[in-house]
Amino acid sequence: MIKVLFVCMGNICRSPTAEAVLRHKAERMGMADHMLIDSAGTHAYHIDEAPDQRAQKAAKQRGYDLSCLRGRQVCAKDFREFDYILAMDSENLALLRDRCPRESAHKLRLYMSYAQRHRIDAVPDPYYGGSQGFERVLDMVEDAAIGFLDEMKTAPNRKLE
Repeated sequence: MIKVLFVCMGNICRSPTAEAVLRHKAERMGMADHMLIDSAGTHAYHIDEAPDQRAQKAAKQRGYDLSCLRGRQVCAKDFREFDYILAMDSENLALLRDRCPRESAHKLRLYMSYAQRHRIDAVPDPYYGGSQGFERVLDMVEDAAIGFLDEMKTAPNRKLE
């Protein structure tokens, strides 16, 4: 079982979108039974809240359901439990590094490092923008999801078949 945690600031826009997209793509590729996928925020702004309505609407238009997801904050247990802790940007990656035990530091990475088409480090926060920002987030996390799943299929110690 490969355990993946997506992390952004509030866990209502980018990380739940990335969670839903990876889960959907893993299901379509027959890999979902080998994965545990979750998301969290570095801040406690939106604990137990549903994802932003704009994120839900944009995701639904592409066939992803975010409605059952709820915001939560990263906790100490996450650093032990998850194999991959994937930050949406360098600010949240730095916050994770500050909290992460040394023995788990190898699990931290920017999610966009898996992208195949988008050559950018950060998934921009769409919270204060319009609907185009949520579409851009979807484009980026879809790209990174394919790259991540391709790597999981071919990694010698991470075969998912």
